[in-house]
Amino acid sequence: MDPISAQISNIGIVPVIKLNHPQRDAAPLARALCAGGVPVAEVTFRAAGAAEAIRQMAAEFPQMLVGAGTVLTTAQAEEAIHAGAKFIVTPGLDPELVTFCQSRDVPIFPGCTTPTDYHTALKLGLEVLKFFPAEQSGGLAKIKAMAAPFPMFQIMPTGGISLQNLAAYSAAPMVCACGGSYMVAEPLIENGRWEEITALCRQSVEIVGAARAAR
Repeated sequence: MDPISAQISNIGIVPVIKLNHPQRDAAPLARALCAGGVPVAEVTFRAAGAAEAIRQMAAEFPQMLVGAGTVLTTAQAEEAIHAGAKFIVTPGLDPELVTFCQSRDVPIFPGCTTPTDYHTALKLGLEVLKFFPAEQSGGLAKIKAMAAPFPMFQIMPTGGISLQNLAAYSAAPMVCACGGSYMVAEPLIENGRWEEITALCRQSVEIVGAARAAR
């Protein structure tokens, strides 16, 4: 596993963030995440200011692992990397995007949910896959079933992850981290509820730690 993926695995949880007002919210959000023991952020390109948010977080909080999510094109990937993104996350498996990121030495975690996806990822030399949308695609039961023919992958389930099922996912040995938006939900960010975000991060870290200890 590459160093960035290993660091993400050590943290165990990846906040999936949509920032509508990066100039206002990027810095205080990054501070809240770090204070909660989650110095990582997947800033999604579903919002127009994603690159600016990545740029601000990466510049002001160099200890953070700031990446880009919902990346659909090589142009977006290039924009994200130029802004300081240390990893790229895509909703599906696009071999062109994978090879583009690999040529720039930037880890990419593509969305994979089928045996065909996994087999293609194997041929591309990938080690960590995003399982998306996790709950809607069969959840933990399917992740475990897929691990039988493909034990070489570490999985990052995203989609439907919450405080209620975080422990179950984190206890699975093939799960390296869980992506979630519950701790960075839009109302929390829009209303500047930074202390609540920090508290949710701390709670998540505790859940992940306990689940892994019980493996």
